[in-house]
Amino acid sequence: MEKPFWKTKTLEAMSPQEWESLCDGCGKCCLSKLEDEDTGEIYWTSVGCRLFDAATCRCSDYINRLARVPDCVGLTPSNVRTISWLPKTCAYRLVAEGRDLYWWHRLVSGSAETVHEAGISMRGRVSASETDMADPEDYFDHMLADEPSARIEAPRPRLHAGDSRSPGLRPWNRHGSEAFGQAL
Repeated sequence: MEKPFWKTKTLEAMSPQEWESLCDGCGKCCLSKLEDEDTGEIYWTSVGCRLFDAATCRCSDYINRLARVPDCVGLTPSNVRTISWLPKTCAYRLVAEGRDLYWWHRLVSGSAETVHEAGISMRGRVSASETDMADPEDYFDHMLADEPSARIEAPRPRLHAGDSRSPGLRPWNRHGSEAFGQAL
């Protein structure tokens, strides 16, 4: 059996399709973050980018995002190694660090839904859009204690007899409250 491409190729050697498929669809990159100008510390918020579709955890205009949102960061093989705010679960970060993808990643599970079912994504957890923020201070009302889904090792779902992928997944926290240490 051949090893999956993310275990055999560097980020630089991946095709455009392989590169794009690494995105797990969690939506965390599309959240506004605050940076302390004195310390450089990053603070997470539950405010989504103006193009972020919180229901699908996808950009509503992915192709044109860099032109439409001046502070959108396009990920590249070189910058994923230096961006401190990339989620701990980010596949780009994991592969750059020589680590494997988590069980809920669509390339492992075979389904784009497992990132949501495992409670890793921002689906149902975005409290506002950046278009709702009249003042920079408004973001403070949406600050989070830590990176969303800071619990990296979500438990594996129980498999049910006869299920090939287990549509009867039992997520450890479907709505992203309490178990994540934050009420959104």
